Amino acid sequence: MTIGETSAARTGQVHLIAAAELETTVRAIFAAAGCAEEEATLIARELVGANLAGHDSHGVVRVPLYVDWLGRGYVRAGQSAQVVTDGGAFLVVDGNKGFGQTIATQTVALGVERARANGTCIVAMRNSGHIGRVGAYAETALAAGLVSIHFVNVAGSPLVAPFGATERRFSTAPFAVGLPLPDRPLVLDFATSLVAEGKVQVASYGGRPLPPDALISPDGEMSTDPRVLYGDYGPADLRTPGGGEGAIRAFGDHKGSGLALMCELLAGALTANGCAGPLEGPREGIANGMLSIYLSPAHFGTQDEFERIAREYLDWVLAARPIDPAEPVLAPGDPEAANREARLAGGVPLPVNTWAAIVRTAEALGVPTGP
Repeated sequence: MTIGETSAARTGQVHLIAAAELETTVRAIFAAAGCAEEEATLIARELVGANLAGHDSHGVVRVPLYVDWLGRGYVRAGQSAQVVTDGGAFLVVDGNKGFGQTIATQTVALGVERARANGTCIVAMRNSGHIGRVGAYAETALAAGLVSIHFVNVAGSPLVAPFGATERRFSTAPFAVGLPLPDRPLVLDFATSLVAEGKVQVASYGGRPLPPDALISPDGEMSTDPRVLYGDYGPADLRTPGGGEGAIRAFGDHKGSGLALMCELLAGALTANGCAGPLEGPREGIANGMLSIYLSPAHFGTQDEFERIAREYLDWVLAARPIDPAEPVLAPGDPEAANREARLAGGVPLPVNTWAAIVRTAEALGVPTGP
């Protein structure tokens, strides 16, 4: 289980590693940390899959923190999604603090199965560990020919300031939609914060810098310094979300702030997961809630017209004259597909401090990582 120089290389401040090698190492880390092989494989696949899609914020940068949470009991290995309410066309599922990649995968499978049978299903999921890239679950629904809509929140994780404020009140509250169009499936997936918290992590390890207005300090000054969110840290130290006194800003001013509020209330309150706050006592882990809606165009009796009208409109949108002829208008999901192709061929780039943090976690568990 080593990473040879043929598949990993240092280029400046980037550690380049083949996706298969990275997945093997991450799987070994979670197996050594106490996960069964099947769960370790799933976590590794989903984390590396996020990196392949270009969503480094939800990829292997999370490994050290996940392992820390497991050791502290904030997340539990070997859990299964438990159906606590079954209304046929709707379900309430409890994750019992299991790894999000496991709980969300099982929960989405339930929603997909019901929607394929009945035409629609609404699933309220609560008490899951961090589920990672939400777009991956929309992609699962797409593969089954389903439209899906996902509202997500993070209980116990106030990191984002509402529009006009400096204090943290929202989680990063992701939102995702998937539409199954022939030859051009669409996946819209974004945090309602100006940047995802994981992007602040990536920047703190030496990765892509933050936009100049991504963070806000307690005195109302805009900042790009991750220490505003995390407090002080060493190069390979764990980043403690909320350890600093500042906040991430909501995207789109009042619009993103309003959507974040709705994600909190739908994924946090309606599911009984709990909202981002208020917190009572010290923070002890987080829990993802997700309200998902699955729709089957085939059952609506409009699939042919849906696909025709949607594709005609999409083609018209994409044919708009670009500002820069070298940069055509893109559809949701196009950047991810391009990143996936490039990174599968050329390797996954990781900031050297991200790789150092993973190596340190692996070494603590007795997992070799090569030279």
